[in-house]
Amino acid sequence: MSAGTETEHAGAAARTASIVGTGMYVPERVVTNRDLEEIVDTSDEWIFSRTGMRERRIAAEDQATSDLAAEAAKAALADAGVAAAEVDQLITATLSPDMIFPSTACLVQHRIGADRAACFDLGAACSGFLYALEQARCSIASGAADTVLVIGAEKMSAFLDWEDRSTCVLFGDGAGAAVLRARGDRIGVGEAVLGADGSLAELLCVPAGGSRMPASEDTLRRRLHCLRMEGREVYKHAVSHMVESVYDVLRRHELDPDEIACFIPHQANARIIQAVGARLDVEERMFMDVERYGNTSAAALAIALHEAVKSGTVSRGELMVLVAFGGGFTWGANIVECTL
Repeated sequence: MSAGTETEHAGAAARTASIVGTGMYVPERVVTNRDLEEIVDTSDEWIFSRTGMRERRIAAEDQATSDLAAEAAKAALADAGVAAAEVDQLITATLSPDMIFPSTACLVQHRIGADRAACFDLGAACSGFLYALEQARCSIASGAADTVLVIGAEKMSAFLDWEDRSTCVLFGDGAGAAVLRARGDRIGVGEAVLGADGSLAELLCVPAGGSRMPASEDTLRRRLHCLRMEGREVYKHAVSHMVESVYDVLRRHELDPDEIACFIPHQANARIIQAVGARLDVEERMFMDVERYGNTSAAALAIALHEAVKSGTVSRGELMVLVAFGGGFTWGANIVECTL
């Protein structure tokens, strides 16, 4: 475990995990809806009316997911005032790893100098950052770690079919990160509610590239290495599971919706966010930045958390609900106290 943490103040029976720093990184290249009009049969009005998106960031050809993740990680560590050498665990949530193995987390570890950290990737698609936060919380609560760096990072542009207007307009590239430390004097990151349903996997997936359908001339010709999505079905399940997750996590922590300062949902599209907010009757407290970044999958919740805190939308001591839904299907929600 790292020296200089606040473990001695936490007590063996009351270890909680708090977010002590956040960071984000998005590529320089901005692709607007107008730009997409030159690529596929679409329009700015069509995209914005259906998704709430105006632009997204697209990584350079020589940028990989680990490059985006490393920049967000360094920003979060600087924000927390924590040295990379103090990190006990490094978790990267991603569906777009640099390669099948080694993990993107190991590549980030080398880039930032977190030489002591145990490293692994976590695959839960758009719910990945939330799942990773829960893993980090459990590690700290158990005493297995004092300092955990959690990253959500994606180069979604590498897995898009740029001839499919129903999907290529939705996604962008980016990364967000959070540093968690043991702090017994705070609520910190609360116990999450998580769920999954693998029977619906084919509704949102990248079919080829794994052991069931390895790369071949046929898979390349049929564009099976690109993201496939049944939009209407995904929308239906996303809204219902996100709403249920919020109610479940509030009940678990014996909280009322009025006690939550801000609800931070996965930034899939504005229609999903608005529908979830309406069903929960908290529309005015739903944070949204999808207009500028599009859906960055596992990075989206991390980026939104960073922006909500740094913009002053949430103040120190206030409570947030993070809620997500993604391929798998996976979903979940947790309670987070703003400690920044």
